[in-house]
Amino acid sequence: MGRTQFIALCAALMALNALAVDIMLPGLQQIGASLNVEDENSRQFIVTAYLIGFGIAQLFFGPVSDRFGRRKPLFFGFVIYILSAFAIVFAPSFGVLLALRFVQGIGSAATRVVTVSIIRDIYGGRQMAEVMSLIMMVFMVVPVIAPGTGQIILLFGEWHLIFLFIGIVGTIVAFWTWRNLPETLHPEDVRPFTVAGILGGFRIVLTNRSALFYTLSSAVILGALFGFINSANQIYIEVYKLGNWFPLAFAGVALFMALSSFINSRLVGRFGMRRLSHGALLAFIAVNAIWLAAEIFGPEPLPFPIFIALFAISMFLFGWISSNFNSLAMEPLGHVAGTASSVLGFTTTIGGAALGAVIGQAYNGTALPLVMGYCALSIVGLGFVLIAEKGQLFRPHNPPVK
Repeated sequence: MGRTQFIALCAALMALNALAVDIMLPGLQQIGASLNVEDENSRQFIVTAYLIGFGIAQLFFGPVSDRFGRRKPLFFGFVIYILSAFAIVFAPSFGVLLALRFVQGIGSAATRVVTVSIIRDIYGGRQMAEVMSLIMMVFMVVPVIAPGTGQIILLFGEWHLIFLFIGIVGTIVAFWTWRNLPETLHPEDVRPFTVAGILGGFRIVLTNRSALFYTLSSAVILGALFGFINSANQIYIEVYKLGNWFPLAFAGVALFMALSSFINSRLVGRFGMRRLSHGALLAFIAVNAIWLAAEIFGPEPLPFPIFIALFAISMFLFGWISSNFNSLAMEPLGHVAGTASSVLGFTTTIGGAALGAVIGQAYNGTALPLVMGYCALSIVGLGFVLIAEKGQLFRPHNPPVK
């Protein structure tokens, strides 16, 4: 594969996760009504159940991919993801739907872990950060178009068609991967699939200070994003009365994140991951503090143009933070890329999902709990980065990409 197709394919693999979350957001109300879910906040569990399965299963797929290669675990995950999507179409109750969403998250975990492992197999340092930024840029097309696609599907049928669509897209990406993606695990990096081998791999990851604390920082900052995803439907529709314009507002913010990833890919080779991400994190904290002050002392609700402007700026900075922190966590662990990717994915997903669920369940008819979550978690994220860097920010560790 050429570099362009490789980036597009990796983005498509990672985008299956975003598709499974974002496309059904416009249908949350219809799903709740169809399956007799009386508590509106309980609809958020459709997202949370998926994320829990997605997070836990990554601990399995990482060591497996370090032993048996990248392709076999990936296609095993594809089968689970696709079949569970089709099964949800026939879910008779909310409990069954949540169980199947959990299973679908398990399948999706393979696409996330293996994709990051493949990228680390091929690239390292600032080159990995550049490629990851380009992949994230393409990946962010999904949050741009998915809610609108879900809204269009609902115009022609019920929510069941959304999951049918997810299964069809998963099948197409699986076929594309089978035709084009080679095995990338280096023979010298194959690890034994034994208890001792797996625990040894986890020990390597968890005892690396830089990798561990960048992972924890990624988890808490991702928790803010999950908090938004959980409560986006309620904030946009109930607080700001956007109705069918909800997907457009969602897409506008995602476009800012895509632009952020593109700019990062152009700058990271010159300035380095640390300089860009540390500066973005400090600016992220400042913007969130201004946003919180506006929510507390401004009118209720905050005028939508002000709300969406502050939110878009915050998520633009989030884009710089996310792709670079992932690369910084993976950088020292290329020899155990699968296991490292699984620990990174498990920690960020489960930690982020738990924090996001707390923020989402705190929804009280205003955007204040969301903004408070963004502000608090960004400060905690900075604390973890300071531990990772021994209190010194902006130190470059890799030579510029020429």
